[in-house]
Amino acid sequence: MAIETISLSGKKKEVSNKKMNFWESLYLIAIFKGLMITIKHLFKRKVTIKYPEQTRSLSPVYRGQHTLMRDDEGRERCTACGLCALSCPAEAITMKAAERKPEEKHLYREEKYAEIYEINMLRCIFCGLCEEACPKQAIYLTKSRTMVKAQTDREDFIYGKDKLVMPLDMAIKNTQNQAAN
Repeated sequence: MAIETISLSGKKKEVSNKKMNFWESLYLIAIFKGLMITIKHLFKRKVTIKYPEQTRSLSPVYRGQHTLMRDDEGRERCTACGLCALSCPAEAITMKAAERKPEEKHLYREEKYAEIYEINMLRCIFCGLCEEACPKQAIYLTKSRTMVKAQTDREDFIYGKDKLVMPLDMAIKNTQNQAAN
């Protein structure tokens, strides 16, 4: 007895409901094939590395920990526009905007800044869409070996501005390196 089905691509497929014989109904052949695959993998070379002594090479498109960048004068680039939070498919980014006060002019580039900027690293899938959506180039996923550290509490995986903003001395060093080149 043949049944005609239509797949999602629109192609028609004919499916038959074939009766199994006695040996097929015992599934011995299927179990034997599965065991052969397992035995084959037992004798393959192991891919385990001795971590502290050896390190695995990272992919050229590796995306590490998030960093909120600073401009040439050491001010935060983020203007709390919210495009990174909107583009995040995992909804891992939350922020709260605030108005810059006149005495904070040396800290923030624009009139509006992110008072609270948090990324839930347990939800983040490191896709890089937040980096692409940012019009001010304020958020980057680092290319260095900076990875999210292991923790024991869930609260420790919510990274605020204290962990995300680029240190001021690093921003000044980057500016000096660019000026030298």
